[in-house]
Amino acid sequence: MNPFEDLASGALIAYHDARIAAGASATAAAADDSDAWRFVAANHRNNHLLWDEEDQARRTDVADAAIAANKRAIDRYNQQRNDAIERIDEALLARIAGVTPAPDAWHNAETAGSMIDRLSILALKIHHMRAQTLRAGATAEHVAACEAKLARLDSQRRDLARCLDTLLARAADGRAFWRIYRQFKMYNDPTLNPYLYRDANR
Repeated sequence: MNPFEDLASGALIAYHDARIAAGASATAAAADDSDAWRFVAANHRNNHLLWDEEDQARRTDVADAAIAANKRAIDRYNQQRNDAIERIDEALLARIAGVTPAPDAWHNAETAGSMIDRLSILALKIHHMRAQTLRAGATAEHVAACEAKLARLDSQRRDLARCLDTLLARAADGRAFWRIYRQFKMYNDPTLNPYLYRDANR
């Protein structure tokens, strides 16, 4: 039995696209509430919220305080996004805890969780690039350029999806493996960011 059957790339892509269509403010339900899917949902929700904050942070028609609020939200969502990636990897590796990689197994430097995160981001890029191809009042040149970029993004997503499916299939039978790489976001840690612990000691 394939321990990752429910996490085939097709299911992930369908979930990502459906949640984007529902909107960032919609309640983000996982495809199911099992281990990894709960964190797939959290990762995608934070990527979606992060995208919207990044767009707003580029405004030039609002007060600096509004941009500062966007920047703090970006920092918060990015931390939660990275936390979710690590939890995805923990959940996936728990499914194959009894599998011992073969001596010649492929060591994938990128984790499966990071690949799922990249699929989430590609879903957002595809959604927003497609919107540009339909944008009212856009020039023909703009639409053509965006259509070319959209085709490239679709190709990138297909390639990444195939690589994820291959990694999971091979990891399930010991022909490949990955390790969890902790992000250690030092700027968010008040004991490691000198601007935070310096202020705390004043």
